Amino acid sequence: MNAQLAHEAALRVARVAATHAYSVDRDARFPAEAIDALRTEHLLPALVPASFGGAGLTLTDVASFCEVIAQGCASTAMIYAMHLTQAACVISHCCGRPWQLAFVERMAREQLLLGSATSEATTSGSLRASMCAVQHDGQRFRIEKDAPTISYGAYADAILITARRADDAPPSDQVLIVALRTQIALEPQGNWDALGMRGTCSSGFRLVANVDDAQILIPPFSDIANRTMQPVSHALWAAVWTGIAADALRRANAYCRAQSRGLPDGMLLARGRLVRATEQLQMMKARLSTALAAAQTVHAAEYGKCATELPLTVQLRFMADMNSLKTSISSAALKVAHEAMMICGISGYRNGGRYSIGRHLRDLYSAPLMINNDRIDQNTASLLLAQRPSLLIEEA
Repeated sequence: MNAQLAHEAALRVARVAATHAYSVDRDARFPAEAIDALRTEHLLPALVPASFGGAGLTLTDVASFCEVIAQGCASTAMIYAMHLTQAACVISHCCGRPWQLAFVERMAREQLLLGSATSEATTSGSLRASMCAVQHDGQRFRIEKDAPTISYGAYADAILITARRADDAPPSDQVLIVALRTQIALEPQGNWDALGMRGTCSSGFRLVANVDDAQILIPPFSDIANRTMQPVSHALWAAVWTGIAADALRRANAYCRAQSRGLPDGMLLARGRLVRATEQLQMMKARLSTALAAAQTVHAAEYGKCATELPLTVQLRFMADMNSLKTSISSAALKVAHEAMMICGISGYRNGGRYSIGRHLRDLYSAPLMINNDRIDQNTASLLLAQRPSLLIEEA
């Protein structure tokens, strides 16, 4: 499947997602119809190389799919973005191990939906620390993890789990494990009744998994996170938020046009808001496009040689840029949706109407919280301070 055909497939998925978006949000239910449509259109293995049975598409391609689908249903698009992030981690870091290569083929053949369990109740939301550890259990390994959220965990076909490398390893010495759903026991810890992104079904679970050694990815999780998980997730999340903002603005534009026909002078203030929101969305799209181009370059280099061989300054600059992409787009998308609500007024405030913006705002309030922006800003500051800026004029 080429990129153009895949984009047309994503449009069809978006239409299915939009049809069920209201009930998905109202009932906080898994968007089964839209996920089935992703399987029908063969978009779940979009990043899997063609030699393994996938479409072999680029990060830029799949980001555009996330943006399109988000205009139909944000929860569906976020599930898809998170699945693609996990797929990218396995594809980029399977290191030629037979079980992992076979799993990549299986991802494409069976259209597996991948989830992740990277958070823990005792680490204050830090992705880079684990209290649970991989434990030897005869010829196999056992992992027990209290995860406050596992997005769509009850519906995933496989889950990627972070844990300490061993009982005596420090919290930062983590590995990433690929566990099949048949190898996992999930004990629910509460339900998912959230403000927005309700269809992601991000409940907490006590997770117990028993896996073989071959299912533990070889690189340290810190390398996987820096090289793949962080940049891919931030880029695809940003695409989702851009899509939500675009749909909110589309509704505001339609409302403004409809009202202007009857009250040409009554929408002057709204038109000013429409201009500002459009400018904001254009800047978001430009920022995302630039970041995707950078990510494509780095990943192309990674396939040619180990990413750790890239100059340290390049790595630090890239990580800081992808961090700021996440924080800037998550904040800007909320501003666009707010302007759209102010344009549509009570018609935007009501739920379920053609001009309703409530779901968009509620979904977007999750954006600054998905790895809290304050935490990311602290990490970005450290990355920036580790770089020596080049000056045209040397300091005296």
